Amino acid sequence: MRRRSLLLAAVPAGLVTLAGCGDDSSDSSSAVASPSASASPPPKIVEGPLPAITAGRRFGEKPTVAKGPGTPSKNLAVRTVIAGGGRTVAENEFIRADYLGQIWDTGKVFDNSYDRKRPLVMQLAQGSIIDGWRYALQGKRTGSRVQIAVPPALGYGEGGNPKAGIKGTDTLVFVIDLIESFNSKSSAKGTPVPQTDAALPKVGTGTDGGAPKVTVPQAAPPKKLVSRYVLEGDGPELKADQTLLCQFQGLVWDGGKTFERTYGSGRLSQFSLQQMREVVKGLAQGLTGKKVGSRVLIVVPPELAYGDKPPGGGAIKKGSTLVFTVDILAAM
Repeated sequence: MRRRSLLLAAVPAGLVTLAGCGDDSSDSSSAVASPSASASPPPKIVEGPLPAITAGRRFGEKPTVAKGPGTPSKNLAVRTVIAGGGRTVAENEFIRADYLGQIWDTGKVFDNSYDRKRPLVMQLAQGSIIDGWRYALQGKRTGSRVQIAVPPALGYGEGGNPKAGIKGTDTLVFVIDLIESFNSKSSAKGTPVPQTDAALPKVGTGTDGGAPKVTVPQAAPPKKLVSRYVLEGDGPELKADQTLLCQFQGLVWDGGKTFERTYGSGRLSQFSLQQMREVVKGLAQGLTGKKVGSRVLIVVPPELAYGDKPPGGGAIKKGSTLVFTVDILAAM
């Protein structure tokens, strides 16, 4: 199989499209993915009308929402139900959010993440998410619950979304709990773990979004895969079939030269652990089971990396042992 550079997994903020990149085609979180990448002018935003939330009124609780009251606005209706105190979300940033979506006229719920217990991770970017979300959530703070009513032109247009049971004339109602947001300056925020093994690289613990310093020992590399916490987060453990959003850097053990990084580059990286097994198997193995919110040191021996078929023209040579630091920001 032809080897690929990891660079193909790195995505500039503002250009990534998550729709179709997930590893579980049955995950209906694509119900808010943009049907096209066509631009639309910023819409007029109004305060209502919006249907009542009749149960599940707390942040993080699955809401129950009444049918729409009468005729919906032709404009985008947005109301902050609970004002959070977190960081302000900007266009092109990634969000992690729980949500429920239903149809205005019937009150029929067509999608919700609360039952899946796996919040949506997606970018507020043109072509990545429906424009109703993109415009409604800009400027909102994490920790907020936002309710919106999205007219067809800012949702799925005349074609609707037949798979979700949405017609081209349907106004959509969403309740969205904004949990976190991420950009190219995001870092893991876990608890530092003592680094006592002198035979392994020492990794910096700064969380300012910059590349952590990695000091590779002047010694022979380990012969087996190493995967250890530098910062241990408190999120769920990564499963082997998941896709992650992260910051990372890769170095060659001999000489400690960096061959690739997202830190400080204006990028974040997203990749499927299943797909990564076909590129650098040891990286996928080393990340599986690690907690979201962590920084992880992974040392990959040649047979679990590129072996005797390294990418051409770079720092990686035949038989190179690779060193990675990965900040696991979110799992999809």
